[in-house]
Amino acid sequence: GHASTLSLAVGHQYSSLGTQPILCGSIPGLVPKQLRFCRNYVEIMPSVAEGVKIGIQECQHQFRGRRWNCTTINDSLAIFGPVLDKATRESAFVHAIASAGVAFAVTRACAEGSANICGCDTRHKGPPGEGWKWGGCSEDLEFGSMVSREFADARENRPDARSAMNRHNNEAGRVSLNDNMFLKCKCHGLSGSCEVKTCWWSQPDFRVVGDYMKDKYDSASEMVVEKHKESRGWVETLRPKYNYFKPPTERDLVYYESSPNFCDPNPETGSFGTRDRICNLTSHGIDGCDLLCCGRGHNTRTEKRKEKCHCIFHWCCYVSCQECVRVYDVHTCK
Repeated sequence: GHASTLSLAVGHQYSSLGTQPILCGSIPGLVPKQLRFCRNYVEIMPSVAEGVKIGIQECQHQFRGRRWNCTTINDSLAIFGPVLDKATRESAFVHAIASAGVAFAVTRACAEGSANICGCDTRHKGPPGEGWKWGGCSEDLEFGSMVSREFADARENRPDARSAMNRHNNEAGRVSLNDNMFLKCKCHGLSGSCEVKTCWWSQPDFRVVGDYMKDKYDSASEMVVEKHKESRGWVETLRPKYNYFKPPTERDLVYYESSPNFCDPNPETGSFGTRDRICNLTSHGIDGCDLLCCGRGHNTRTEKRKEKCHCIFHWCCYVSCQECVRVYDVHTCK
């Protein structure tokens, strides 16, 4: 197995940490470099944990209608089970989105002033634009990315192909966050007229990063492993499997093993199968009952739900509604 999942476990085990101080020694599975890092940056560790959580939630949103839906397992250090053991495009996505999540959450916490060791970005100002000037707090993604790089990449230091893959995908997540930074502005002047605008660098909504990385998942580059003899011993590197595709950039996800079949449960690959998953009867896509159920067919049951209905607006100022029971068809995979 590959221990890279352990750095992801921090978010899972410490998601309630916003409130109490962290004892770095009590976080399981940290390598010495991560432990040192945790002690030096202990006040932003809750943001690191929050970032992993944001990344996992985004993964679950992006894959909610697919055979692999980014399921996590509650009582395990390897929160995705064996799924991340293989060098698949699913592993690539999880590493990228978690690394982006850490950079995002730390950057936001710094801009909100919740830590003493970081703050706003004063370096990347540049001259102001037409009709606006710099103001507010520009988010310091450079610091957030440094934290993500130091923490998430700490255990990716082996000379093997999997470390090379994880390092590349971790960085792809951070670069994609950087690509989506934008200028946010606020108007000043009499009664909100925009005589003067102040602007600052802002991170996008994290959903933007998730959508962007999901596109990168769909177009991920398949690689092959090459072994080289160097003075320090054998070193593995990755090169593109197909020469007629353009080689991956730093923004692209890379993988070198094909994904397991997520149709049937398989404890070895970590596949939960798609039995009892809710499918969409009218869709011809992967979330439709044909594809999601892998051709096994589906069951249909009816569900009664109480909903507000026949709402009337009363002057002034309340709404009164009745309660109706609506019947829905729910389709689940056999």
